[in-house]
Amino acid sequence: MKWYTVLNKISLLLHALGSAVLYFVMEAICRHSVTAAWEYMTQKPLVFAYNTLFIFTTYLIVYLFHKRIFWRCFITVFWLFLAVVNGVLLANRVTPFTGPDVKMLTDGLSIAKKYLPPWGVTICFIVIGLLALLLLFLLIKTPRYKAKIRYRYVVPLVLAGVVGFWGVTQLALNKRVLSNYFGNIAFAYEDYGYPYCLATTIFNTGISQPRGYSEQEMQRIASSENNLPETAVKDYPNIIFLQLESFFDPELVNYLELSEDPIPTFRQLMKDYSSGYFKVPSVGAGTANTEFETITGMSLHYFGPGEYPYKSILKKQTCESVPFVLGSLGYTNHAIHNNEANFYARRTVFPMLGFDTFISEEYMPEENITNPLGWVKDKILTKEIVKCLDSSEGPDYIYTISVQGHGDYPEEPVLEDPKITVKGSDTQEENYKWEYYVNQINEMDEFVRELTEALEDYPEDVILVMYGDHLPTMGLTVEDLDNKYLFQTEYVIWDNCDMQHKKENLASYQMAAEILDRVGIHEGNLIRFHQARRNTKNYQVDLEMLQYDLLYGKMYTYGGETPFAETDMRLGLYDVTLDSVELGSSADYSYYIRGTNFTPSSEVKLNGEWYDTVYVNPTTLIISGTELQDFDTLAVVQRSNSSTRKALSKSHDRSCYALLPESKWTISNDGG
Repeated sequence: MKWYTVLNKISLLLHALGSAVLYFVMEAICRHSVTAAWEYMTQKPLVFAYNTLFIFTTYLIVYLFHKRIFWRCFITVFWLFLAVVNGVLLANRVTPFTGPDVKMLTDGLSIAKKYLPPWGVTICFIVIGLLALLLLFLLIKTPRYKAKIRYRYVVPLVLAGVVGFWGVTQLALNKRVLSNYFGNIAFAYEDYGYPYCLATTIFNTGISQPRGYSEQEMQRIASSENNLPETAVKDYPNIIFLQLESFFDPELVNYLELSEDPIPTFRQLMKDYSSGYFKVPSVGAGTANTEFETITGMSLHYFGPGEYPYKSILKKQTCESVPFVLGSLGYTNHAIHNNEANFYARRTVFPMLGFDTFISEEYMPEENITNPLGWVKDKILTKEIVKCLDSSEGPDYIYTISVQGHGDYPEEPVLEDPKITVKGSDTQEENYKWEYYVNQINEMDEFVRELTEALEDYPEDVILVMYGDHLPTMGLTVEDLDNKYLFQTEYVIWDNCDMQHKKENLASYQMAAEILDRVGIHEGNLIRFHQARRNTKNYQVDLEMLQYDLLYGKMYTYGGETPFAETDMRLGLYDVTLDSVELGSSADYSYYIRGTNFTPSSEVKLNGEWYDTVYVNPTTLIISGTELQDFDTLAVVQRSNSSTRKALSKSHDRSCYALLPESKWTISNDGG
C-alpha cells in the first residue's frame, strides 16, 4: 500500500491534528506570544477544542474536490492570513480584527498604510504576491485525487459535519463555554478565541426579529405611553452631555492605596446634585457604544456581540436620537471631541444622528496640549463648549466626548513628579499604571471644576450631565470593586437653574429620557418609551421590539418610513474662509495666507497639491519656497490628524493675481 493511500485513509485524523497545530500558531500570532497561546490552550481547553473544531469544519470542503492538496494549502493560508492581520492590528490598536474590518479589506492599500510603515507596506504586498503565485503553482502542479468522488455520499457527510458543528456551538453557548455578549471585545477575543469571535462579529449583527413582532404589537407599545403629559411650551435650557473617557472613582477599588483623593470636585458634585451609578454597555473599551446608548436611548444588549452600531447600521441609515428630537423643538445640536474626526467613524455617523456641527480636534484653534501618551488634555474643551453656547440664539444640545483618560496605561513611570502616588497592586508595574491613570483623572476632575465655574454665571439655563463611559483597562474583576459591578461608572447632573435633585441609578440608554422628562419634553418614540415604561412589566421585551422596528423592521412606528434625514453637518463651528494673500519676503517667497477659523490642522493646497504650511494663529498661515504666479489656485484644507491625513473640509478654491505695486497679493472674487 502506497504512503499517500495510507494518508488518505487517515486524512480526517490528520485534519484534526493539523487544525489544532494551526489554531495554536494563530493564537500565538494574535497574542504576540507563544507562551500566552500555551497558557490559553491549557487554561481554556474546551474553548481551544471548539475553535479547533471550527477550523477542522472548514477543512471538510477539501473532500468536494480532486485538487485536495491545493485546497488544504489554500485554507491554511486563509486562516494564517487572518491571524497575521489581527496580530498587526493589535500591535497598533486596542480592538482586534472584527466583522466591520473585513468589509474594509477591499481597500487593502489604505489599511496597510494606516498600520504599517512604508517599507512594511512594500513587504506586505510582496508577501501577498508570493503567496498568490505559490497557490497558483500548487493549483497547477499538485496531483489530483484519482478516485471518483461519490458526491451523493460526500456532500451529505460534509453537511452533517457543518450541522454537527452548529449543534456544538449551541451546546457551548448553553453551557457558557462561549458567550454571545461581549462587554469588551478585546477581552472576548482573549477568552473565546479568534475564529469564533471573528465569525460572530461577521454574521451575528444587528437586532434579530423578536417573537410576535407585528403592527398590532407596535400599536400596543405606543398606547402604553399614553399616561405622559404634553410637552411643555416654554424656554428650554441648554443641555450638555459630557462623556469622560475611562472616568470612575478609583477609591472603589478595594486594594488601592492613594495618597489623596483624585476626584474631589466630582465627589463633591455628587453630594450636592443629582447623582448615582451609571450602567454602561462595556468594560475597558467601547466608548462609542456608551455614546450610542446615551444619544439614542437604545440598548446595545440586543445587538450582535461586540457590535459597534457606529461601524455597521449607522454608516448607511439614520437613527432616531436626542438631536433629531430636540432639533424639532428649535435646538441647535453640537458634537465636540478633542480627538480626530474620523475616530470611530464619527464624521460619517454624526449626520445620521442629527447633529448640526461637529468640532473635532482638527477644528480647535489652540495648540493642543497632550498627556504623555499623546491624548489631548480635556481642559481645552471648556472654551469649545462655551463657544457652542454662544453660537446660537436658541437652546443648544452639546454632546462632548473627552479623551484624556484613554489607555493603554504605561507599566513604567512616565510622570516626573506625580501629584498622587499609588500602591496596593500585586506588582510595581500595575502600581505605575494606576499612578498614571489617577493623575490623568485628577486633571480631568480639575477640568470639571473649571467647566462648572464657567457655566455657573452663564446668562442662560444650563444642565450639564457628566459620567464615565466605562471602567479603565486595568483587568478589574467584580471582587476588586466595592460596588461589585464592572459595567458601571458614576454620573452627576449639574445645573444652574435649581432643577430638582435626585439620587438614583440609571442606565446610559435611560439618561436622556430622564433629563428631558425633568424639563418637560416628552417627544420621540424612545424618549417617551423610557419615560412611560421604565421599571414596568415587559419593559426590556418591548424595548427590544421597539428598537428592532425603528432600525431593522418595517417601521410601523413611523407609518412605514423613517422621518429622519441625514443632516448637512458642518465640521467646525464656523466655516474656514480664505480672504487674502500677502507677500512677506521676496527672498524666500514667503506668503501670509489670511482668513478665518484656521487651526494647527489647516494646510494649504496650491494648484490642487498639498503644500507645507506653518500655522501662526486662527487668521494667519504661512507658505514659502515658491513664487505664486497669476491664476495659481489656493485653498485652505482641514486635514485629519489621523495617520491617513485625509482632507476633512476646505475653503473655496481661489485664484491669485498681482494687485498692488508693492508686491501685495490678494484673492480674486471669481474663484470656484
